[in-house]
Amino acid sequence: MNQATAIDITIDIVSDVVCPWCFIGKRHLEAALAQFGQPVALRWLPFFLNPDTPPEGEPYRPFLEKKFGGPEALAGIWASVREAGQRAGIGFEFEKIALRANTLAAHRLIHRFQQQGGATEALVEAIFAAGFCAGRFIGDPVVLADLAAQCGEDRAEVLAWLQSDAEAAAVQAQEARIRQMGIGSVPFFIFNGKLAVSGAQPPEVLLDALRQSIA
Repeated sequence: MNQATAIDITIDIVSDVVCPWCFIGKRHLEAALAQFGQPVALRWLPFFLNPDTPPEGEPYRPFLEKKFGGPEALAGIWASVREAGQRAGIGFEFEKIALRANTLAAHRLIHRFQQQGGATEALVEAIFAAGFCAGRFIGDPVVLADLAAQCGEDRAEVLAWLQSDAEAAAVQAQEARIRQMGIGSVPFFIFNGKLAVSGAQPPEVLLDALRQSIA
């Protein structure tokens, strides 16, 4: 998709890889693009839902129960997300997730892929699926290096890079600029710098926004 030549249509996708609605939004966008049928460049932009998460992570379920008001409220939210996920072809396995991840390393890796022309869409999909469907700890550089290797990168090289602080300041600055634009929730889609759509809207809404942005 983003490797095609002469692409003059760009979609900026602001998301966080610990956001289940961002995973659903990704799938909805893919469905819209399948109907659109023209080459489109996708640009992934970072957002930190909980930037204070420690690098080693924090217990997942207790965090969410506190955030949403207890076990029953969380169960209702998970049921709603699961239902939406099933419609988008995603099998969420929230019970497998032990730790909520700090996503700086994941966003750095996505940034690296984009800068170097890697298989960015495949990487983003792999990170979402690893976290939400397999319960892997996507805050761990070892896990991220494994996923990068699945997408064609040299595992040892990526692991060494992740274990440094390369591009951390650049990604944090980018996220700060996004917040300065007034974006405070994700997913958030910007079509050709002209039209914005907030939330995991249905494919037809995203397709309409895309068509309007090039009209």
